[in-house]
Amino acid sequence: MLPGLASLVNVTTVLIGATVGVLLGNRLPVRTRDLVTDALGLVTLLIAATSAMEVLSPDLSDEVGDSAPMLIVLGSLLIGGIAGSLLRIEQRVEGFGGWLQRRLAGETESAERARFIEGFVVSSLVFCTGPLTILGSLNDGLGNGAEQILLKSVLDGFAAIAFAASFGWGVAASAVTILVVQGGLTLVGLALGDVLPDAHLAAITAAGGLLLVGVALRLLRIREIPVADLLPALVVAPLLVELAAALHS
Repeated sequence: MLPGLASLVNVTTVLIGATVGVLLGNRLPVRTRDLVTDALGLVTLLIAATSAMEVLSPDLSDEVGDSAPMLIVLGSLLIGGIAGSLLRIEQRVEGFGGWLQRRLAGETESAERARFIEGFVVSSLVFCTGPLTILGSLNDGLGNGAEQILLKSVLDGFAAIAFAASFGWGVAASAVTILVVQGGLTLVGLALGDVLPDAHLAAITAAGGLLLVGVALRLLRIREIPVADLLPALVVAPLLVELAAALHS
C-alpha cells in the first residue's frame, strides 16, 4: 500500500461513521445520546489507562533509570502545557472548528454551534493523540506496513458513529485534523531512517494516555480540561528522554 493511503482510508471511515451517527442521532432521545457519550468516556478512560501504563515500560526505565519515567511524563505535561497555553492551541482549535462550522453549515444558534465545536475538538483529540496514530503513521511512511492505521480506521469508524450521535457533524469535520496530523507524521516517517527508539515511544504513549484521560473527563462532563493546550507534551516527552538518558549514562 502506498504511504498515506491508509490515512485516506481512516478519513473515509470517520466520514461514513459520522454520517451514520448523525442519521441515528436524530432518532435517539437526548438521554440515550448522553448515555452513548458517557460510554465513550468510560472506554476512552480505559484506553487512556492502558496507554499511560507505558510509563512503567522496561525500555524506558533501562534508558533513563527507574526514578526518571514519572518525572519525564510530569515534565512533558508541565512544559508542554505551558507552551500550549502560551500558544493558545485550544483556543485556535476551537476557532478553527467554529470557522468550519460556519463554512459548512452557515450561521446557526449558539447551542448548535457549541455542539459542533465540541464534537470537532473532542473527536479530533481522540482520533489523533493515541499511540496508533503516532506509531502507525510513522511506520506507514517508513514502508513497514499500514496494518496499525487500518486497525485504527476500523476503531475510529465505530467511535465516529457514537460521537456523531451525540455531537453531530462536528465529528465529520475532525477528518480534516486526521488528514493533517497523520499525513504530517507519515511524511516524517518518510524522512526518518528508522522508527523512534522504544524508550522514546513509551514516553510519548504515556503522555498521550494522560491526554486521553483529559478527553475522558470532558466526555464524562467532569471537567473541561483544555487538552489541546497539552499536545506539545508529545513533542517534549522524547526530548526529556534524551536529556535524562544523557544524565543517566
